[in-house]
Amino acid sequence: MIPSYANFGGKVHGGVILSLMDKVAYVCATKHAENYCVTASVSAVDFLAPVDVGDLVSLKARVNYVGNSSMIVGIRVEAENFQKGITKHTNSSYFTFVAIDKNEKPVKVPGLELITDTEIRRFAFGKLRKEQKFANQKEFDELKANINLKTVHESWKKENCKVI
Repeated sequence: MIPSYANFGGKVHGGVILSLMDKVAYVCATKHAENYCVTASVSAVDFLAPVDVGDLVSLKARVNYVGNSSMIVGIRVEAENFQKGITKHTNSSYFTFVAIDKNEKPVKVPGLELITDTEIRRFAFGKLRKEQKFANQKEFDELKANINLKTVHESWKKENCKVI
């Protein structure tokens, strides 16, 4: 990583890493779909350790789950300090992509052939991740629709805010 990628703390800016993750995940999804893909969502971006200027960064991506037109791509980032011989896992995330045609309409993607237990586990977790996302969104939408702004703050005694 080069000095122009540094943030004010002297580490590589998280946005640079996130941009690289999106690009690598895009290539992975596009190769699998054999079609143009767009990023639909990014979930659980974990920043586990900082990336230092001068580190060699490796990104590994794989399609973990496929729906009809969508794919969940798992991505892992590792940073290597080659002078010290130390490699650390710095980031993990899951990107959802949708394959689209020339008219920007979703198109069917090829299925996955699951051979190893790891591939089966990743597919199962991807399916759970997708189902949980929709369940959480539905629950959140219901809470938003029913929120009472006149009384909701009564339960905020330990929150760091003051309603005036």
